[in-house]
Order: sequence, then C-alpha cells, then structure tokens
Amino acid sequence: MSGKREVYLDNAATTKPYREVTDAMANCLQNVWGNPSSLYQIGDEARNAVLTARQKIATTLGCMPSEIRFTSGGTESDNWVIKGVADGYVAHGKHIITTAIEHKAVL
Repeated sequence: MSGKREVYLDNAATTKPYREVTDAMANCLQNVWGNPSSLYQIGDEARNAVLTARQKIATTLGCMPSEIRFTSGGTESDNWVIKGVADGYVAHGKHIITTAIEHKAVL
C-alpha cells in the first residue's frame, strides 16, 4: 500500500445538502449538461466545470487535483475502494473477509 489516506465525502443518504451545493448542481444540470468526454462545445464546458470543481476540492483538502475522484454513488465507491485495497494486499492472499452486517453494496 502507498500509505496515502483516502477521504470519502459522500453522506448524501444521511445529510441534507447545503443550499449552495444544490444551487451549483442545478446550474450544471440546466446549463452545463454536456458529456465532459465529448468533443463538442457543451462537452468542453462540462469538462471545465468538472476540472474547476476538482481544483476547488483539492485546494480545500490540501491535495493535488489528480487525487480527487468522482464516482456515481456509494456502490461504485465501495467497489472501487475494496478492489484497490484487495489489489494492494494480493501478496497476502486472494480472499476478502467481511461480516453479515455489511451494507448490501459491500456484500
């Protein structure tokens, strides 16, 4: 393992978002709705919005923008982290131990 610390910032299922967050999201959904991977102008605008968000978050957390990952939700995040940890410990065995009380996305 690299020794890096991971920070998971999704608490949408348990906490009402700040008004500033919903306002920013509404603006993007209405005005910057393009696919950030596309070659068109609206895609460029969406890509710039993602890059700006990544930079703002990185500045706030004191890390590099390349260290910020956006996922579509909890299940994707759980799987991404579990796979990363498993890959980091593959030399110790190819098994994962969990409990019956884990979230369904983890199981």
